[in-house]
Amino acid sequence: MNNPNFDLLMWARGPGFNIALIIMTAGIILRVVEIIILGRKKDIAPAKGSPVAQGMKTIFSRSLPRKGLVHYAPITYIGGYIFHIGFFIAFFFFAPHIAIFTDMLGISWPNASRVIIESAVALSVLALIALMYTRRTDPVRRALSSFDDYLVWVLSLLPMVTGYVAVNKLFGDPTFMIALHILCVEALMIAFPFTKLMHAVTFVMARYYNGSIQGRKGAKS
Repeated sequence: MNNPNFDLLMWARGPGFNIALIIMTAGIILRVVEIIILGRKKDIAPAKGSPVAQGMKTIFSRSLPRKGLVHYAPITYIGGYIFHIGFFIAFFFFAPHIAIFTDMLGISWPNASRVIIESAVALSVLALIALMYTRRTDPVRRALSSFDDYLVWVLSLLPMVTGYVAVNKLFGDPTFMIALHILCVEALMIAFPFTKLMHAVTFVMARYYNGSIQGRKGAKS
């Protein structure tokens, strides 16, 4: 008997993925070009330091929280690190994901064990839940939150939850759950350039820009 979900899976793996990839790629290029076009006024004052060196340094130094901030908001910072690291491990070191990069780019790298991948996913999901809890219970964060913040949270959560369910065959039809997982990833891909998810690309540009300005002034950022 044919599985009616097989056609959905094939569409998600083929045309659906191609559509999402085209939209994401075009959107990222458009957003980056928009940022570059904005430009900035030329600084005609003599440079007192190295804007390039300070800009490059700032890209990495801003990855660490300022002194005292972790103590002030431990869930926000620790949870943020756990989520990003866990998501990175699950996305880049799960064997089926590596296979996609191999098919597209012809490159591959060693995969992590299933225990590591599933642990990373579980910790990332718990971190996301904790971060949402602080967002909803802190009056300031709740007031500053927009629809985009909640959308990004959902789009970040669903691929990990559906992927975990599909791999472990916890419930539902496995074919449908794999298709659902892929569709959730594609939804994230489509939204990527048009939401705060874009910070995964623009954070490098923003940090370099701020660092280079301070470096030109001879200051540290």
